[in-house]
Amino acid sequence: MGAVYHPEPRSVAARTLSRIWCMMESEPTYGDRRKRDLEEMLRGLAARILELDAKGALLEHAGELTRIIGDVRSELFHYEVRATYDTPEVAESRRIVEEAKDQTESDWENNEWERDDEEPTW
Repeated sequence: MGAVYHPEPRSVAARTLSRIWCMMESEPTYGDRRKRDLEEMLRGLAARILELDAKGALLEHAGELTRIIGDVRSELFHYEVRATYDTPEVAESRRIVEEAKDQTESDWENNEWERDDEEPTW
């Protein structure tokens, strides 16, 4: 009969990541607190990897690491989307500027100087 796997009690890092993830899911905006929580999630992931590596148990906890990495990846995506999101006012300003640039560039006439071969008559 094969060996039965008995998972170790969850580490402090794993519990911290779970707590932060639960708090972040309930917070719809990305304020300073949520940024700090994301940074803490990243540190928690790093700590958990180092902890498992020190025990030589990285691959034995592949499922746990996959879940944690997925949570961190998802939260990083939400952060990136919110950090690069244009408010409607900013989007409208950007549209106005682009429209003005397009009009200006197409309205300019080509008035490059060309040399006249004829001598001017005075």
